[in-house]
Amino acid sequence: MRVLLWHVHGSWTTSFVQGDHDYLLPVTPDRGPAGLGRALTWDWPSSVVEVPVDRLAEAQFDVVVLQRPHEAVLCERWTGRRPGRDVPAVYVEHNTPGGDVPYSRHPMADQREVPIIHVTHFNRLFWDCGSAPTDVVEHGIVDPGHRYTGELPHAAVAINDPVRRGRAVGTDLLPVLAEALPVDAFGMRVNQLDLDGVTPFEDLPQERMHAELARRRVYIHTARWTSLGLSLLEAMHLGMPVVALDVTEAARAVPPGAGVLTNSPEQLVAAVRRFVADPEEARAVGATAREAALASYGLKRFLADWDERLLAAAARSLG
Repeated sequence: MRVLLWHVHGSWTTSFVQGDHDYLLPVTPDRGPAGLGRALTWDWPSSVVEVPVDRLAEAQFDVVVLQRPHEAVLCERWTGRRPGRDVPAVYVEHNTPGGDVPYSRHPMADQREVPIIHVTHFNRLFWDCGSAPTDVVEHGIVDPGHRYTGELPHAAVAINDPVRRGRAVGTDLLPVLAEALPVDAFGMRVNQLDLDGVTPFEDLPQERMHAELARRRVYIHTARWTSLGLSLLEAMHLGMPVVALDVTEAARAVPPGAGVLTNSPEQLVAAVRRFVADPEEARAVGATAREAALASYGLKRFLADWDERLLAAAARSLG
């Protein structure tokens, strides 16, 4: 199939484009949010092709994957085809609901033409999608390999936009953790952090970030209110022991023995100190985390699930 989609979430797209399809990505002259094109910090296959927006009208594609409400408007404006009517479409909801939770209405609620596919069961439960058809395709990860060494008695966190997003991603917890051990922060715009004991590593290419994460003794997932973080699943794939807040979908992702889940800041710090003090336990727990991640969030299952949904969307449109 030929799939039209926008580059919105780099890590998710990295997994999605590993399938047996051709992927068309709109690109604008400024490579802004409406047309970012191919990734610069992820390794994507040659089947991912940039298409300038002024040539989209002549492009041939079989299905469109929407990820933001305004993309339906962009698709119709740039291609002349309305998603769900003129071309099969699905809408991927990456995020937890905002606003008046749990009464948050999804922007695609009550329409019947475009299925809403959530990335976690938690998200599907909490979004009010009305009568719109909904489904779940859980995350899948390109396996970076078991690379854990834990040689540095540091904690690693991966947070994008920590200053702007603040409490949602647990930025306020970093000073508490930094009192217990050095904290190394990875992600976009982490250089905006100015916290004692927190060292930022700004926007590294994925391969290098994985290598650096794996050198840290423990991974901490501080997000309070986000969808299931792909950085958490990547850390587990690397073989890292994980400590995470027990919120949203974390309990499904981190089974017993694969890490520590808690909503107590004191227990969060205690778990981190425990892994730092006992490298052998950290290594054993990390190995269990990797086994769990491979079993539940492997790439093969993810791609098979998406093939099924894309074919269903095409059949639904034809019907």
